[in-house]
Amino acid sequence: MPKKTSRKKRGKEDNLNKQSLTSSILSVFSNNPTREYNYKQLAKLLNIKDKSTRSLINTILAELVQNDNLKEVYSGKFKLKSKGGYIIGNVELTKGGYGFIKSDALAEDVFVSQNNLHHALHGDTVKVYLFARSKKKNIEGEVVEILERARKTFVGSIELQPNFAFLVPDGNQMPYDLFIPLDKLNDAKHGQKAIARITDWPRHAKNPFGEITQVLGFPGNNEVEMHAILAEFELPYHFSEEVEAASKLISDNITDEDLEGRRDFRDVPTFTIDPADAKDFDDALSVKKLKNGNLEVGVHIADVSHYVRSKSILDYEARERGTSVYLVDRVVPMLPERLSNNICSLRPNEEKLCFSAVFEFTDNAELKNQWFGKTVILSKRRFTYEEAQQVIETGEGDMNQEILSLNKLARQLRSQRFENGSMAFERSEVKFDIDDEGRPLRAYFKEIKESNELIEEFMLLANKKVAEFVGKKKEGNKPKTFVYRIHDKPDEEKLNAFSHFVTRFGYRLNTSSKKQISKSINDLLTEVRGKKEQNIIETLAIRSMAKAVYSTQNIGHYGLAFDSYTHFTSPIRRYPDMLVHRLLYHYLNNGDSKNTAKYEKMCRHASDMEKRAVEAERASIKYKQVEFMSDKTGQEFDGVISGVTEWGIFVEITENKCEGLIPIRELDDDFYELDEENYQLVGRHKKKVFQLGDDIRVMIWRTNLAKKQLDLKLAEEDEESIE
Repeated sequence: MPKKTSRKKRGKEDNLNKQSLTSSILSVFSNNPTREYNYKQLAKLLNIKDKSTRSLINTILAELVQNDNLKEVYSGKFKLKSKGGYIIGNVELTKGGYGFIKSDALAEDVFVSQNNLHHALHGDTVKVYLFARSKKKNIEGEVVEILERARKTFVGSIELQPNFAFLVPDGNQMPYDLFIPLDKLNDAKHGQKAIARITDWPRHAKNPFGEITQVLGFPGNNEVEMHAILAEFELPYHFSEEVEAASKLISDNITDEDLEGRRDFRDVPTFTIDPADAKDFDDALSVKKLKNGNLEVGVHIADVSHYVRSKSILDYEARERGTSVYLVDRVVPMLPERLSNNICSLRPNEEKLCFSAVFEFTDNAELKNQWFGKTVILSKRRFTYEEAQQVIETGEGDMNQEILSLNKLARQLRSQRFENGSMAFERSEVKFDIDDEGRPLRAYFKEIKESNELIEEFMLLANKKVAEFVGKKKEGNKPKTFVYRIHDKPDEEKLNAFSHFVTRFGYRLNTSSKKQISKSINDLLTEVRGKKEQNIIETLAIRSMAKAVYSTQNIGHYGLAFDSYTHFTSPIRRYPDMLVHRLLYHYLNNGDSKNTAKYEKMCRHASDMEKRAVEAERASIKYKQVEFMSDKTGQEFDGVISGVTEWGIFVEITENKCEGLIPIRELDDDFYELDEENYQLVGRHKKKVFQLGDDIRVMIWRTNLAKKQLDLKLAEEDEESIE
């Protein structure tokens, strides 16, 4: 005879069943916060068929209404009661498929499960419904409306099936393949790279429907790959016929009318210093000795806004592009070449219209006077950085007195800047020698020498002084609307983590004050120069810093230790510099302050386009690095661990700065866990540690050009050291 269950025990079971059912019901409402349910619908969703449990659902619903979790919309119909309302923000997708919403309305990010993203993609602006928040969990929500798509097109590879095709997107930020009907292929062939746009995405369909808008060609071809990178970041690589036609209408003759009101520098010794392969010369320097013994230095910047008028088709194009894009093998200019390389470029022995900042210095680098205004110049010489460096080192060559005088002054200004807390981030830049077909033949490092620093110092000076001039407050008045280049103070948590990390190399940071942080980081960067840990420490130092952006709200530039800073010196390749020229000229002529909201919107767009351009440049470098290493499979190299993640170890090869990944599955001697705080992977059983900055010997295992991926393995000697 079976035992009878005691009332006490049965009561406990009933209570547990009720708790479990309550949790399940809340889960249904939380995952569908905009929907309404009655008890029959809930019973069907939860697969509950027995009468007593179905009856219990009604009891639980009443209690949830009483506890303010649900609201009864009308008799018998219930809906989740939000305690947070709605927010608008931007989606950040993760590799796991779920997302976080970043919003100015909240201090922390909102977690959104994959099921609740409802086809929202990385970067999209969305409206999010906030769920009732439990005390222990992060804020969670559901996307209820996609307000603006971050991107309209996607680049990828065609996979052709008998009755349909897919576009498999490049990169990791689009987790869905695009379904392409055969009549929307635009003659794309299997395996080709192409650009597609989404035409429809039914609510219950996993994949979006799309059509091919442009076929790029087969992978492996340099032109195809570079165009694919530009398309991946939605950056243009040619100008429309209308824009080219507009540029051809601009005269390259300077008329008497053009010269009216301009200060004449054509008889003052003037020159440019630029990279050997440069064609767009934004800036020139002039120098002359004044009768009082002081030095007059002119920083002359191409007067692009004289030719590119506000609201013209050329201005609209430049504003949309925001910046020139510098890939490994090419420049995609912001302005058509007729302007960027010809009319506006400060080429030698040609009269050019400029906007200038002119400074008077004593022999001790004390600034006595400054002047801003429109000018006309005549550059006497075009120097490469290497040619100018030779003059600095030997004291001989063309315009040697002018270059030596300016170099002496630049060194004094640089010293003053560092004493005031400016930071010296000068990372080694990887460059490639490339053949006619775009194949990388050699990787090398770009060296920063005094000729580079000479130009940098006077550009920084002009940018700083222009910002100070416009931004200064007049008694009783607000500062006028202006475009600043701002850089916020470091994230305290990241800075502390960086400070802790460098102790393993025997270094110390003083974080007691802003000035001490700057001095301490500068001392550190000087001390690590030439050492194996240099690149890792420089990388982490930069990561601990905020990102510089454009804004009308002047918070200063932390990295440079300037209270005011702008971008005035490169209007051929940066749209914000054109805005600065227009505003400065307007205010020099006693114009009223401009509309702040309008300029802030343009600042945000320029910052976004700058970010895209930087990402495209990095992608092109990564592609060339993988291509450069593709014939070195099986070879071994010394490297340094440059990153640790839950999926593996990133290693930077010492001799060429190419970076690859040792997948964690290849570390098969133990189970490795990520110690995020200490930048290391630790073996659970043998306690073997792989830490950021460690020396390591690796073998090139395989290369994947399509994914820009270099896979590595531990070299045999490192494997033996693990055993």
